Amino acid sequence: MTTMTLPKIVFTGPPGAGKTTAIAMLSDIPPVVTDVRNTDPTLAKELTTVGLDFGQVDLAGGRCVQLFGTPGQLRFEFMWQIIATDALGLVILLDNSRPDPLDDLSTCLDAYRHLLPTMNCAVGIGRTAEFPQPAIDRFSDLLAERGLALPVLPVDVRRREDVLLLVDTVLIQGEMRA
Repeated sequence: MTTMTLPKIVFTGPPGAGKTTAIAMLSDIPPVVTDVRNTDPTLAKELTTVGLDFGQVDLAGGRCVQLFGTPGQLRFEFMWQIIATDALGLVILLDNSRPDPLDDLSTCLDAYRHLLPTMNCAVGIGRTAEFPQPAIDRFSDLLAERGLALPVLPVDVRRREDVLLLVDTVLIQGEMRA
């Protein structure tokens, strides 16, 4: 199987949601990252992605999946569409400790509105143990208001099993549509 034919899953979400961490946690190869020193004072992090992240994971049965991560800042929104081209699925990562994670979800839904009706997609909510509000149901309600029925899962992107669950969820959706 050549690299051109490998399924591609895109991790997207706001800055600090854990896209780079998730890909690094799951990738079986050293991930490619385009992090630079953060100069945005509104982001409480030292480094931020300005291009894309890339990794690759070998799954059971000899299946291999490419993992791509988008930059989170809105000024790089043009990259989101480029990276999502020809993707098998999308993982939207959100951080429940951010000021308005429901608005973060709305931003992602707006950005990918033309893809979501036919795109395999799962939503992962991080830091729900420390920040239980908004509750997972609120995210599901927002999706339902937009006519979307997507799985919403609490995750810790530092745990390989959690990230693998998101990828498996997207892959299962793809199998069900085939």
